[in-house]
Amino acid sequence: MPLIRLSDPNDPRIDVFRNVPDPDLFVRGGLFVAEGRLVVRRLIEGRRFSVRSVMVTEAALVPLRDLLATRDELTVFVVPQAVMDGITGLNMHRGCLAIGERPRPRQWRDVTRGAQRAIALERIANADNVGSVFRSAAAFGIELVVLGPNTGDPLYRKAVRTSMAATLAVPFVRAPQWPAAITDLRGDGFRVVALTPALTAAPLEDIRPMAKLALLVGSEGEGLTRDALAAATLTARIPMTLAVDSLNVTTAASIAMYHCFAERRQQV
Repeated sequence: MPLIRLSDPNDPRIDVFRNVPDPDLFVRGGLFVAEGRLVVRRLIEGRRFSVRSVMVTEAALVPLRDLLATRDELTVFVVPQAVMDGITGLNMHRGCLAIGERPRPRQWRDVTRGAQRAIALERIANADNVGSVFRSAAAFGIELVVLGPNTGDPLYRKAVRTSMAATLAVPFVRAPQWPAAITDLRGDGFRVVALTPALTAAPLEDIRPMAKLALLVGSEGEGLTRDALAAATLTARIPMTLAVDSLNVTTAASIAMYHCFAERRQQV
């Protein structure tokens, strides 16, 4: 664990951290940012992604020193809080950042055929919602998250942080075509249950655990598109009072995951 202590915000060795506020630049460079002591710890411990470098304040170094000491290949920059805030242009009060490498895209079929429990997201653009769905997916044993059109990047800094690093643990894949990907899931043996508040849909409690099941959720504002609903095996709704017309997508997805994958609780 080579420690490099810096006080000069213009040091070129930390130039990559200047791009933290620009997610598009990181995507083009095949990189992503992890923020916060817990998230960075899980990134390093998980070993699912290559880590290029870590930047910490002296205070953040203390709880991470034991882990960083086991990774001699990691370069760790130790900087004052003012330097970290200055080069990122953000208030990094957690005092900890890491730069990870994005994995190469996997073949759609290779990913979907190995899963039993999945959730597919259509037009979930908000990073907080994406991260929260991943956090619930990790809690309920989801093995695959399918990213439909206009769905946010799970490796965006805010999504990773909101998920408490679940986006670094739960496998995900971009759907190659939509809604054809839903048909592909059905062809691989999945029953695809589309969530909708429509009263014509079956109550969620009527859905029984299945060998291969994929939930399908859409944007909070407009819900699932007609094409996605038509491609699903069946539709389901969460019964609720007439006081509201719908739930936040994260809340709805979490309720559905808990119901459909509840047998997993017996395996803990």
